[in-house]
Amino acid sequence: MSKHKFPYRWTLKDAVFTKDKGKVFSCFACGGGSTMGYKLAGFDVIGCNEIDPRMNKVYVANHHPRLNYLEGIQTFKLRKDLPAELYQLDVLDGSPPCSSFSMAGVHGGREKGWGVEKKFREGQAKQVLDTLFFDFIDLAKELQPKVVIAENVEGLILGEAMKYAQKIIEAFEDAGYTTTFTLCDSRNMGVPQMRRRTFFVACRHDLIQYVPQQGLFGAPYINLDFKEPEILWGEVYEPGNMQYPLSDFKRSMWELRQQGDLDLSVCCGRAGRNPNSNFQDKFLYKDKVPNTVPAGDLCIPFDEPRKRSDSEVMACSSWPTDYDFGAEKVKYICGMSVPPVMMAQVATRVYEQWLSKIPPQSTPGTL
Repeated sequence: MSKHKFPYRWTLKDAVFTKDKGKVFSCFACGGGSTMGYKLAGFDVIGCNEIDPRMNKVYVANHHPRLNYLEGIQTFKLRKDLPAELYQLDVLDGSPPCSSFSMAGVHGGREKGWGVEKKFREGQAKQVLDTLFFDFIDLAKELQPKVVIAENVEGLILGEAMKYAQKIIEAFEDAGYTTTFTLCDSRNMGVPQMRRRTFFVACRHDLIQYVPQQGLFGAPYINLDFKEPEILWGEVYEPGNMQYPLSDFKRSMWELRQQGDLDLSVCCGRAGRNPNSNFQDKFLYKDKVPNTVPAGDLCIPFDEPRKRSDSEVMACSSWPTDYDFGAEKVKYICGMSVPPVMMAQVATRVYEQWLSKIPPQSTPGTL
């Protein structure tokens, strides 16, 4: 019997998606990571909203959504022509971009980036990323699904950013939802990657009586504590796969590595170079859980002078081995998306502890 609820190595062609756990619509869908997670958990993902045409092309090629909205959520939330089934959702899903709150690669204070307009490489219009979460909540207020699940960076609930998290909870309350949030780590969820993410799970006010509650004020409770065994780099590692060899400079720094070094910056310091450079070039050790897969993955196996291969990135991210990435970079899509198995674990708990307890006919005003 497998030690893990969901296999991190799998294929779309062999997967069995039961579609009997409820209907989901995915916002900020990217290449489809969260969508695959819901499918693995038995949900029927009826459509998506995504602003990036390149990511949407990959999503459509693999998932063939019945409803596909290629536009920013700022305009999508204002639509008055949405079909009735979007007003009968079990789950509204979304991963609003909030890189301003990320703890990764922060120098000089992440707070400097809050409220600043940013422009994505895809050529989108400039937008303040910090507000996209509230656009998503506006959509929830309009559609009134039973449950809303929003995934975001760890930094959103750390330090000064907790003020934003509190505003998110207040916005959900105004939209008709009571919210709880949990920090999850994919390494404990059957994903061979260290990836800490915050999950906001919100229950519609009229359904709160059907879900577990805690505290004096009856806040909704969900157990998202996962204790699956860790999957080490040694299990994912493909010796001899030199798809992405290091540059001459990085190779020379790699030659100076010593057991226990965290990243290539240590080697740079050892060589008399700038010790603050190349800190994102993390070393991968066979006896440790692989590092997070970011969109610009630079991780280096300690045993070989190269970066992670596409197949290793897919394994670390729990993506199916037969996924069609088209012309896009595997590491970019995987790094920008929720690992499918991570989402499958959360979605399964939401169904078992919440949705399975809620009467099937529970659109607003029917209870």
